[in-house]
Amino acid sequence: MSESRVEESPVEEPSYEPAAPAPLGVARTATGNTDVDAQLERLGDVDHLAADGHVEVYEDVHQGLRAALTALDARPQPSPSYDNRS
Repeated sequence: MSESRVEESPVEEPSYEPAAPAPLGVARTATGNTDVDAQLERLGDVDHLAADGHVEVYEDVHQGLRAALTALDARPQPSPSYDNRS
C-alpha cells in the first residue's frame, strides 16, 4: 500500500496594516447658508486623513456649526436712523 501525503499549504497570517485613507463618496448638499456650507465642505478634509486625524476635523466643524447657529439666534442690530439730522 502506498501512502499518499497531502502537503499542507502554509497558513497565511492575516495582515493588520491599516487601509489607506479613501474618500467615502458622501455627497454634501448646499444649505444656502454660507457659514454652514463652509463647515460641510470642511468635512471633506477627512477623506485624506487617517482615522486618528478625523477627531480634530469633526471638533472643528462642530464648533463652526455651533457658531453658525448662535449667529442665527443673535438679535439683528438696528440700522442707523437718519431722522436725527442737525
